[in-house]
Amino acid sequence: MARWIADWHPDDPAFWESSGKHVARRNLIFSIVAEHLGFTVWTLWSIVATKMGAYEFTTDQLFWLVALPNLIGSVLRVPYTFGPARFGGRNFTVVSALLLLIPAVLLGVAVRDPGTPYWLFLVIAALAGVGGGNFASSMANITYFYPRNKQGIALGLNAAGGNVGVSSVQLVMPLVIGSLGLAAAGWFWIPFIVVAGACAWFFMDNLTSAKADAREQLTVAGKAQTWIMSFLYIGTFGSFIGYSTAFPLLSKSLFPEAPFAAVAFAGPLVGSLIRPVGGWLADRLGGAPVTLWNFAAMGGGVLLVWTASTSGNFWLFFLAFQLLFLTSGIGNGSTYRMIPAIFQAKAVAERGEGEEALLYGKRQASAAIGIISAVGALGGFLINRAFGMSFAAAGTPAPAFLAFALFYLACLALTWWCYTRKVGVSVVSSLAYARV
Repeated sequence: MARWIADWHPDDPAFWESSGKHVARRNLIFSIVAEHLGFTVWTLWSIVATKMGAYEFTTDQLFWLVALPNLIGSVLRVPYTFGPARFGGRNFTVVSALLLLIPAVLLGVAVRDPGTPYWLFLVIAALAGVGGGNFASSMANITYFYPRNKQGIALGLNAAGGNVGVSSVQLVMPLVIGSLGLAAAGWFWIPFIVVAGACAWFFMDNLTSAKADAREQLTVAGKAQTWIMSFLYIGTFGSFIGYSTAFPLLSKSLFPEAPFAAVAFAGPLVGSLIRPVGGWLADRLGGAPVTLWNFAAMGGGVLLVWTASTSGNFWLFFLAFQLLFLTSGIGNGSTYRMIPAIFQAKAVAERGEGEEALLYGKRQASAAIGIISAVGALGGFLINRAFGMSFAAAGTPAPAFLAFALFYLACLALTWWCYTRKVGVSVVSSLAYARV
């Protein structure tokens, strides 16, 4: 029987301390478990593609296999966003977790046949995109469980727990494939997926207050702030997922003899663990200032990686890349903290103080999170395609690095113009933009 909670008031301090925080923490823990498995399936191909030498695919074809799950995952984030509001957060988490079984099983079957055609691998890689959709539904759901002043750290922990799934894949899969063969890349995750679905069924809750009309939520698509933040999120999360999935294949192409498989997990792990710190800094200093300086650091980081890629020294390249993972993780936390702050501040401005206005703001923020996370995840596809096209056209990733540096410069300029420059704005605008 579905478990629904009708009486939920997280912004009431007495309610929060007496029972709210315990229920919220329990739902956060098992949301993280399911989302973690979503990321593992979503990014499986970042390792599988490096182990497909027997198929004699070109570098560009392999980058397509890595890029396609990012594309499909980003598209799925839009409908997944509305899943918790329509069906309940617990119910939707169960279904979205169990859907991961499909790409895992198909991968295990396909790689056992050396005659499997390339087009079928493309289809299976595309189906792995369901793991990317899990992020949007998970974040949209957790938004409702926490009060405004704790959403930065709560969303940061939820996202980080999912993001670490990339590290799990890149740490465990080379060992599993080396011991059990390529088919084990799919079979290995099946029992974990089943456990995640069962935990969501038995330990998570649905919130009646989270139910919303999809048409009401979709009004955020007409707001400029949704698309500004989407652009910035391409620069932060898009960079994280793009670099995470591209690094193993990029390293193999640039440094074929280097032990890249043994250390590929480190960057995604750094980016994942630092994400809550980005949310915490945004809670204390404001999301916009943290995001602004972070984009400056990302621009410098990509120039360092570009230089290191031509040095012939893998370890210099590896260390330079860690700066990109570090800054993308901080930016993930700070930009995600900006989203609920912006939409809840606007709700208060439009409807006044009170629980109804706060709930409306959470619904708007929840919908915006889905759209923004969907557009942001496109960065994972674009980064992998940029590397693939760069190798195909120039035999080097240099054109891609130049494009990334220019993009971070554009993100920095947009953040400054919209959120941190000193202009004559209203009190509400200053809350929504300058100190979010």
